[in-house]
Amino acid sequence: MPLYEHVFLARQDLSQAQVDSLAAAATEIVEQNQGKVTKTETWGLKSLAYKIDRNRKAHFVMLNIDAPGNVVEELERQTRINEDVIRYMTIRVDSHEDGPSVMMRKNERDRKRRSERGDD
Repeated sequence: MPLYEHVFLARQDLSQAQVDSLAAAATEIVEQNQGKVTKTETWGLKSLAYKIDRNRKAHFVMLNIDAPGNVVEELERQTRINEDVIRYMTIRVDSHEDGPSVMMRKNERDRKRRSERGDD
C-alpha cells in the first residue's frame, strides 16, 4: 500500500487533550477504511510565520499512514470540515522514517542545549 505523511495544524486555543482527540479521530477514520496509522507525533504548540485565521500559534501533529488513496481522500475531506484544524498537508512518501522525526530530534537537541546553558 502507498505510504503517506499527514500533518495538521490545530487552533492555538485548544487544550492538549483536544488535540489528542483530533489525532485519535484521524486515526479512527484511517482504520475504519482498512488503512493503518504507523506513528503519531505531537510536535507541540509552535509559532507560525504569519497569522492564519487570527492564530499566531498552532498545535502541530503528524501521522504516518499506510493506506490506499481513497482513505487519504476521506481523511482530507473530514479534516477540511473540522473547524479546529486551520491547515493540513498530506504527502506521499517512499518510506517512513524509523525513530523520531526531524522535528522531534530538533526539540530534543534544543532542550539539551538549554539545560547545558542553565536556561531552564
